[in-house]
Formats: sequence, C-alpha cells, structure tokens
Amino acid sequence: MPSDLESMRDDWHHHWQTALEIWSKFTRLRPPTLCFDDKQAASEGLTSSFAMIRLTDQGIVVNLGMIRAQRLEAYATEILAHEIGHHVYCPSNLTDHARMIARMRWALPTKEQLASFIANLYSDLLINDHLQRSANLKIADVYRAIVQKTDNRMWTLYMRIYEILWRIEKGKLATGKIDDKLEGDAQLGARLIRSYAKDWLDGAGRFAALCLPYVLEDNGQEIQQLLKALRDTENSGVGGIPDGLTGIEEGEREGAMHPSLDPELTGIDEEVEADKASAPIEATSHGGSFGQGRQPFEYGEILKSLGLNLNEHEVAVRYYRERAAAHLVRFPARTIPESTDPLPEGLEPWDIAAPLDEVDWFESVMASPRVIPGLTTVQRTWGTTEGSQPQKQPLDLDLYVDCSGSMPNPQHSISYLTLAGAIISLSALRAGARVQATLWSGARQFETTKGFVRDERLVLQILTGYLGGGTAFPIHILRDTYQDRKPTDRPVHILVISDNGVTTMYQKDEKGNDGYVVAQTALANARGGGTMVLNLPPNWRLDKELVRTEQQGWQIHPIRSWEDLVEFAKAFSRMTYAE
Repeated sequence: MPSDLESMRDDWHHHWQTALEIWSKFTRLRPPTLCFDDKQAASEGLTSSFAMIRLTDQGIVVNLGMIRAQRLEAYATEILAHEIGHHVYCPSNLTDHARMIARMRWALPTKEQLASFIANLYSDLLINDHLQRSANLKIADVYRAIVQKTDNRMWTLYMRIYEILWRIEKGKLATGKIDDKLEGDAQLGARLIRSYAKDWLDGAGRFAALCLPYVLEDNGQEIQQLLKALRDTENSGVGGIPDGLTGIEEGEREGAMHPSLDPELTGIDEEVEADKASAPIEATSHGGSFGQGRQPFEYGEILKSLGLNLNEHEVAVRYYRERAAAHLVRFPARTIPESTDPLPEGLEPWDIAAPLDEVDWFESVMASPRVIPGLTTVQRTWGTTEGSQPQKQPLDLDLYVDCSGSMPNPQHSISYLTLAGAIISLSALRAGARVQATLWSGARQFETTKGFVRDERLVLQILTGYLGGGTAFPIHILRDTYQDRKPTDRPVHILVISDNGVTTMYQKDEKGNDGYVVAQTALANARGGGTMVLNLPPNWRLDKELVRTEQQGWQIHPIRSWEDLVEFAKAFSRMTYAE
C-alpha cells in the first residue's frame, strides 16, 4: 500500500465532516470507502468512474488511484460533497431514482436505454449548481481539470449549460462549436435546472427531451465514453428493488415535453397541446405503453437501468407480485378461543439448562429440604381448557392456468391470467392455505409445483412461466393428485383459468382412463368444490361439453375479456379467503 495514498486517504477522511456540513450540520452518513486501486474499487462495485454511490446502503466509494490519475487530489471536499448530494438531494433514494428514469424513458423514444445515463447528467447538474453557487465550492475547477477537447454536441451542450449557470465565459468549458440552436437549448437547460431545482422529478422528462436530438446522432456512445469517469450513479441500485414501478404515475407522460413547450420556462402562457402540434418531431416524445399499468418488459428495462442484473423470469415474478399486492385479502387476525385460566397438570424435573424463573421452589423444598439444582428441583407443567370457538381451516387451492399459444407471454406483456392467478394464490397463502399451481399447454407441456406448497416464490415462478404450445389439459395431474386422496386430508378447491379449450380435460389420459371420470373423481375427493373461469362467447351453453361440465358439478364463471379476470380474482379471494 503506497504511503502517499495512505496520506491521501487520511486527508480525504479529514474532509468528510466538512463535506457533510455543507448540506446540513445534521447530515449523517457513514464514512466513504476509499480504495487505493482498481482491484479494490471493483470489489466494492466501482468499475469505470472514480466515485460512486450505493442507494441500497447509503454508501459512497472513491477510487483514490483514479483520483490521482485524473489530478483531482485537491478537490476532496468538492467530490465528497457531490456524492453526499446524491444521497440527500437527488435522487436521494432508490425509488425516486427509478421514478426519474421512468419519466425520462417517455422522452427518449428509440433511445430509452440511455435514460440512466441522462439521469446521471441531470442529477449532477442539480447538485453541482447548488455546490458551486450556495456552498462556494470549486466545482468548475473540477471540470476544468477533466475537460476534454471534443466536437461532440452533447458534451458541448452539457458544458455550455454549466457556463451559463455559473456565468463562465463561453468556450472555457464547452470546447465544441456553439451554433444558435445549441445556444438556445443550453439557455433552456440552464433555466430548467434553476426552475425545477426544488421539484426536480417534474423536470426530469423535460431535460431528457432536451437531450434527445443530441444523442440520436451516434446513439450517445461518444458522450458516454467521454463522461465514463463521472458516471457515479450507474450501478447505484444493485442489491435493491424499488416499489411502485408497475403503475404509471399521473403526469409521467405529460412531463416528457420539450422545455420549449413548457410555459414555466418560456414565459409564453399558451396551450401546450397547441404548441405540440406545431413543434418539430425532435421536440416531442412518444413511445412506451398506455393505460394505468406498465408492461413487464418496460418494468424490466427500468430495473436494468438501475444496474440490476435480473433475467426476464425473475423480473416477471417481481412484477406480478407487486401488481397483485393491491388486490390481496387482508392478513387474517388470529382468533383466540374464549378461555380459561391455566390448569396445573403436574410436576417435572427442572434442569439447570432451563430458565431459573421456571423453578417451583415451594414444591422443590417440599420434595427435599436439601435443594440440589438439576437433581431435586422441579417445575410446574400447565395446560389449558378448550375454547368454545371452532378452529378455522382455509381451503387449499389447486390452480390450473392455461398457457397455450393463444395466451400472452407474461414476461413480455401483461397477462391477466397470470395476474389473476397471482392474486388468488397469494391471497390463499396469506390466509394460511397451501397452493398447488400448474401452468399447462399440452398434455406433456406443463410446469407444476409438484404438490401443495406454502412457498410464495415457487408459486409465482410457475405462474410467470411460458409454454405457448397446443391446448390439452394435463388430466394426469388431476388424476394423480386426487385418486388416492383420503377423507381426512384437507379440503381443496380446484380452480381452472382457460377458455373453451378446457374441454380437452375429457380426453383419455395416457393410461386410457376417461377424462370425464377422472374429473368427476377429482371433484368428489377434493371436497372443496371446483370453479372454471373461462373466456367464452355469449352463446357458450350451445357447447355440449361445457354444459356437461356444469352438470358434473363445476361452477362455470364466463368472462367476456381477459381483463375481467382481475375483478373475478378479487371477488373469489374475498369470498374464499377473507375473514
């Protein structure tokens, strides 16, 4: 460990308290992790830049070796105060960071993958402007030390915004060509930073819309490389999952307007919609999903922008868990039987490993006047009388969800079959029931929990899978589950979510058994009833097989669209599992 870096580390630790008090004397964060080289920094998750934050544990990591290579040793207070600013100001927490990225994605059609990078630029502008003007730190000198001569227009715009904010002579930071359009955009950008300094989330989409024309040229590759050492929020979300991202916030799309269309910035109080109609294409924003909920793939892209490395299946599990959460039944309150005083039932030896307060000293002395712990000591055993309220036992759930080729892939777009299954399954688990979940397409195309489980994650992993084959109900699972079921086993409710393809249930299984008989036996041995919620046309009773199903004892609940499954799931969960 080089002695000069040790001395530098001690000096930077000395500046830590000063950097904290720049924001507030009440600011409390644990000291930064100061690394000496790239290897140490990489072990902390810092790879490309000379500093980074972690929003999951409010950590700050600095690579002192890279600081020295960039000749920034003298700017300890500036750099540390900047990183603290990410924790106390913008974005301050993982959820708001994700919300900012979500808003920027609307303003970056075809370049949504750059939202995380643009969010880093935006938050840096907000923090640095505060530190330069209000705290009198030498942030401009930091940029002078790292500035590179380049004609990249995004870099020039970014540096020109700083020049305007801090009244620096044109060209001192911005080294590229500054034409009238770029100058106008830089003026708008500086005004945006000042106007939305307190409501920075509202300005996020507008800033991204301002940057869009400048990253369209080369997909933002050059500017990302130029600012590689400054990307301190790139992996700030690793290890955490923010809540509230599956729904689209009010004003999220509308906030993605170009700053030139914002009356707050231009001073022109006209109808924004009228301005949008005449605005150039590059000044408007499109793209993304519509409706109240975000699509699973969009949700996954936001998580990816936070630095989370999750596959599509893992993303889908988290997505449907969050979408279902608002519709679940309440956690049941434990019913205490009307009871009684405790009943003394007898004595047993007290061992020295047991708590001392459990010794019954009176009985111990009565048994032997010479008390020897562990030999002559005894303790009282207690029982209780039975209460008058009966014990409640929830119905277990046997769920079969159709995942044939006509059904949507829940990992790419919203699948109401999966969402309904998640609502009902999680409600059942919350009520204390066990769940067997089966995703089916063909007779030999299925995924199942292989029995009744209490594992929420396992159930969701099954429900969020995708098969996409032909349609054939896996009658053998129904057969194997119920053919040997005993009357003493817990009652089960069988629930099938499908369309008219459910009648494949009555085909013969691989052993030649009649599917109708298998289904009838399952319904009888389950002892908790059976429901089929099916997407059917109004004249579904003309289908003899469906009528036969109803006559067998199944409750058929027809729906007209898959969206209706959510209301069914809520009603079914309340009826079956609510107190």
